[in-house]
Amino acid sequence: MSQERVEELAESLARVRARIADAARAAGRDPAEVALLAVTKTFPAADVAALVDLGLRDFGENRDQEGSVKAPELANLRPDVPVRWQMIGNVQRNKARSVVAWAGQVQSVDSPRLADALASSVRVAIDRGSRTGALDVLVQASIDGDPQRGGCPLPDLVRLADLIENKSELRLRGVMAVAPLESEPRRAFERLADVVITLREHHPRATELSIGMSGDLEAAIASGSTCVRVGTALLGGRRLASA
Repeated sequence: MSQERVEELAESLARVRARIADAARAAGRDPAEVALLAVTKTFPAADVAALVDLGLRDFGENRDQEGSVKAPELANLRPDVPVRWQMIGNVQRNKARSVVAWAGQVQSVDSPRLADALASSVRVAIDRGSRTGALDVLVQASIDGDPQRGGCPLPDLVRLADLIENKSELRLRGVMAVAPLESEPRRAFERLADVVITLREHHPRATELSIGMSGDLEAAIASGSTCVRVGTALLGGRRLASA
């Protein structure tokens, strides 16, 4: 890891934190209410280690293929620092057992079948002694209902949350969503708001709202986001994980 890269990451992190703080204050919120999840897809574990040294502890991956390798790599690089990995991408049911092995939270639960697969995998892990407790999950909402982009249709979101709440292997923490590409982010997040309110009425402990990325985190924070998922603004353009 070059000193130039470390300085680049430090500068990017400072800019992102400033954006979060400014957006929170503009919305009349405490910046401490908004967590920063560093999305490290396609970037090497060395970059993640540098971000750990800069104070970050929460990291997100879109693919099990990367997360399952990068998590133990980081553990070797920074063995004394506890970090939390989160799965934020689509999870194939046959990868559930692998995801449960490295992810502390899955933000992309969008169907009863995936919830079942994750619960079953958690149960197996607990029985084997490789896991001691339930898996934190968010339900992924599809704001525009496009099945190609993942997410549960808004009319079905509360029903999915009810199903998860009844599984002892899973802990429902809240909602995740991505603003549709063709929509103005603020309006998209407004469409989500009523469903989130209803879900919280049924599940008052499901307080997390993971919305907002590099390009729309200000709109997300104004709309109540408690977690912004930032990759490009923090780490730069996509590169190979081995770079």
